[in-house]
Amino acid sequence: MKFWRLMTVADLSTVESLAARIHPAYPEDRAVFAERVRLFPAGCFLAEEKGLPLGYGLSHPSLLGRSPPLNSLLGALPETPDCLYLHDLALLPEARRGGLGAALTLHLVSVAAQHGLDTLALTAVAGADSFWQKLGFRPREGAALTGYGDAVYMLRPVVLTSHS
Repeated sequence: MKFWRLMTVADLSTVESLAARIHPAYPEDRAVFAERVRLFPAGCFLAEEKGLPLGYGLSHPSLLGRSPPLNSLLGALPETPDCLYLHDLALLPEARRGGLGAALTLHLVSVAAQHGLDTLALTAVAGADSFWQKLGFRPREGAALTGYGDAVYMLRPVVLTSHS
């Protein structure tokens, strides 16, 4: 059974290895992953099946229109965030199309609501914007996307329904 669980500091080597395999064109230092887990552990997840890692998801409170540059440290979370930023959703090829991305998105809707945030934001890379549109995200112009190449900044309202 495939599922998401909260990520811990003990998972950082696994996440680093997954990132190198899944996103070789978008490298990030271990310090970036470690900082996200430290700053907002409630938004960091590891996907597994039978104890084997399948991927990871990292999110944190942020400000609309601000996509952190690739491979950059945040330093701190904003005092008055207005969105939950999905920093990364990375799944091994064999774990795609199994509903893990949709499951994590639905869970992040709940996480955002619990923290008083009414929008999910992300930067879609490598043509992934069509995937995110199926999950309710829409493109938004005007965000600086440093280091991401051809990318699309996207938003999704946080709506708590049985079909979010």
